Amino acid sequence: MVRRLAIWTGGAAMLAATATDTVSVIGRNLGRPLIGSIEIVEATILVSGTVALALATLADLHARVRLVTDRLGERAQSGLERFSRLAAAAFFAALAWGSIWLAADLWSGHEQSELLGVPWRVLRLVANVGLVSCAAIALAAAFRREAR
Repeated sequence: MVRRLAIWTGGAAMLAATATDTVSVIGRNLGRPLIGSIEIVEATILVSGTVALALATLADLHARVRLVTDRLGERAQSGLERFSRLAAAAFFAALAWGSIWLAADLWSGHEQSELLGVPWRVLRLVANVGLVSCAAIALAAAFRREAR
């Protein structure tokens, strides 16, 4: 249920970005530009990308090259798989740490976009929740009984 809701949310955000950009291009060519279209697209792409990153981490669908590891024994493959997931968790945790730090420093700065007034703190919150979720998902995957 949550996965399906996430897929629909990410898909709707991507469709909104596409529709906004399409209307913006048509409007520019007709001499009636859509004011704030870039800000709308930025916000919707952030939501879509965050959902996609979390779903890819959850489904273990990030890109990999297995030229060397496929030639190793099962035990070595399992160990390297666990290490890979721990490294991914550390990477997402480091990104989250920096992003949370930045958000905390600027939380009361009342930053917003120039044209529409989109509050950056909300967008940072979406990104931070996504990064923390990815770190937790990767960490949980590293300690599952079967690492492959």
